[in-house]
Formats: sequence, structure tokens, C-alpha cells
Amino acid sequence: MTPDEIQAALADMRPQMLRFARLQLRSEAAAEDAVQEALLAAHTSADKFTGASSVKTWVFSILKNKIIDELRRRVREGNVMDFAAAEDEMKDLDDLFDQRGHWAAPPMAWADPEAALDNQQFWVVFEACLDGVPPKHGRIFMMREILGLETEEICKELAISPSNCWVLLHRARLGLRECLTQRWFGEQQ
Repeated sequence: MTPDEIQAALADMRPQMLRFARLQLRSEAAAEDAVQEALLAAHTSADKFTGASSVKTWVFSILKNKIIDELRRRVREGNVMDFAAAEDEMKDLDDLFDQRGHWAAPPMAWADPEAALDNQQFWVVFEACLDGVPPKHGRIFMMREILGLETEEICKELAISPSNCWVLLHRARLGLRECLTQRWFGEQQ
């Protein structure tokens, strides 16, 4: 790919990059900054792009690093999440379980989850569902499942214990499953 072709591809990817960064950082301004920094880094090193991966993979890996840098900066500056407030935000999850801790209603079987991943509309619904879980839970979910960070690194960056991280990941997954069951998979049955 020529540098001009790379620049055209970068311009086309900008909306996707911004959406991805917004989901991670939960701030329009921080997302815009991360995307701009990633695009600038890609632009300045476009001539060094070897084509070993797709342009999209290359630029999103740059963006992931910019997002991780921003999350680390927040931790250094003392903007650590208030996980005590998470208890209040997830009280509605208690309605999903009975007094013995079992599901009040068994989770519905999803028709074809693999096919859903190829559907662009699914990702719109997923993004809406992710916006519906508490920001702290969504951020940890995205760090683990999308950015691919190890639990140990998440704990270090956010100054939380591994058990707290696992609880928050579990709650995020529960919230996402409930929302996707209602908004996406429930519609298909």
C-alpha cells in the first residue's frame, strides 16, 4: 500500500476508531485526543508500514496503546474509579436472582451468537448495552475483552484486587447478557 492509500484508509476508519475510543474512555474529549494521537502516529510512520497486517489492525493497535496510555495517566493523576459506588449502580442485578442465589428465570438460549458477531447492527446494540452498564464495569470489561489486557495488568492500572476485578467483570457480563438477551437475541425468537 502506498502512503496515499494508507491515508485514505485512515480517513475511512476514523469514525470506527472514535466509537471504539469512546467506549473505552467514556469521554468524548479523551476519545478524540486518543484518536488524533493514533492517526498522527500512523500518519508519521505510514512510510514504515510493511503490510505484515492490515492497515486497520495496525492503526487499531496504535489506538489501543494510546487508550492504555490514557488509562495509565488517569491512574497516575489519581482518577481511580470509585468502586464503592458500583454496589449501588448494580442493585438491579439482584432482581435476576432468587433468595438462594439462583437465576429467577433461566437465561434464554441465544439462537446463533456467532452469526450475530458478523452483523453490524449487533454492534450498535452491543454499544448501547455497554453504555447501559455502569461505566466502571464497562471500562474493565473493555480492558479485558477488547484491549486484551491481563487481569493482573488491569488490577495494577486501576489499583484494585484481582477478586474485585473478577466481580466487576462478572457484573459487566451479567448486565451485557441481560441487555443483549432483551434487545438483540430476544427479538429473534
